[in-house]
Amino acid sequence: MFNLFLIVHIITGISCLASGLIAMLSKKKRGQHSLAGELYHGSFVIVFITVIVLSISNWEESGYLLYIGVFSYGLALLGYLAAKIRWKNWLALHISGMLGSYIGIVTATITVNISKIPLLNELPILLFWLLPTIIGTPIIIKIRKKYTFLKVQ
Repeated sequence: MFNLFLIVHIITGISCLASGLIAMLSKKKRGQHSLAGELYHGSFVIVFITVIVLSISNWEESGYLLYIGVFSYGLALLGYLAAKIRWKNWLALHISGMLGSYIGIVTATITVNISKIPLLNELPILLFWLLPTIIGTPIIIKIRKKYTFLKVQ
């Protein structure tokens, strides 16, 4: 049963990474952006459910992934709901939530797999925990400024 959850987790994780990238790179309007965003959120729901099962059933080795999963999916849900409900400041929340959740899934993917990559596995693991956030946070700030500026005008 563990292997089945792991396979589903890997497939939907790949779907998250791909659909998130498509949503980020596509024009911000209904169509490709919103379809990729729906796939991203739907895949993330399954990633979140499977990470709960996998981390609890293998707590000693991968319990920490539960915390990444809760935090990352929380950001994805915030971004998703912000776009659906469109409450005050929704665009900034949508951008921050979705891109923040993408940083989370990239961080989890890297930290789980880095030990299997020659040369990179010799670098300190802390680097791979921090690098996605160090790279991603300025990008979030820049994109938020761009789109919230355009919306105001």
